[in-house]
Amino acid sequence: MVRVPFGVSRLDAMIGGGAPAGSTVLLGSEVGAGGREFLYTTAAMNALAHADEEQFELYYGDLETGAELPTSVQYLSFTDDRNALIEEMEYTMDEGLVDAAADAITFEDFSEEYFQLSQVPSDWYAGKTPDINSLGDRHDRRDVLEAVGEYLSRKGEGSLVVIDSVTDLISVASGEMDWTDITLLIKGLTKAAKQWGGMVVLLVTLETLQATELGRLMEATDGTFLFEWETGGSERARTMVVKQFRGVLSRLEEEEIIRFETEIHDGGFDISDVRKIR
Repeated sequence: MVRVPFGVSRLDAMIGGGAPAGSTVLLGSEVGAGGREFLYTTAAMNALAHADEEQFELYYGDLETGAELPTSVQYLSFTDDRNALIEEMEYTMDEGLVDAAADAITFEDFSEEYFQLSQVPSDWYAGKTPDINSLGDRHDRRDVLEAVGEYLSRKGEGSLVVIDSVTDLISVASGEMDWTDITLLIKGLTKAAKQWGGMVVLLVTLETLQATELGRLMEATDGTFLFEWETGGSERARTMVVKQFRGVLSRLEEEEIIRFETEIHDGGFDISDVRKIR
């Protein structure tokens, strides 16, 4: 089975090189617990392998047998443009690493579709004031889902698709767009990804969800990683739990591994310790 690397070398080695090609993976993260950093690392390392093999070998090492890189990295955002995202990534990883990787990442900004019916001034997200005649062409916030679908129909095949983030969609899940629209989009992505190969990774902030809502997102994807803060004595540690993952979790269960302690350094997100649950 072909695997697509997550870009976290120790994790990829444990699960046979990465996620099965065609997987959709949900990253559910408490604020600051590492989910966003995992997302950045996955995008940057897969892009770096194409852009700068020497730096990739330095920060990641060699791909596992059976692992194959995606043909492209598509980074979809609903609120930020390319420059803002690169700046945020540089807070997490070495600036030279990010600069090299960014050349091989396609950043697609859906701000215009996302904000179009809000009270946010259009020049804040579109860079210009719309012509009065164009106002009649606007429909509803369902347009952002249609725009994502149309884009991925053209660019999704063989790609690593990063969606940053589902939380933004949840914040407007009322009126014209609701939870049914969001979950149908993700279920559709999961089905399409099987044909595209590559991998789809979606970020969501756990504090924005009820338990049933998280369950619906988990049910719509192939795998779920939860990023949580764990308190022990006077210290707090970031941890990652592999909640469910078809074709991956069984490998970890064989080693009796469920929870990982994590850290963030110049190479991005990493695993610092492994918890064995017996």
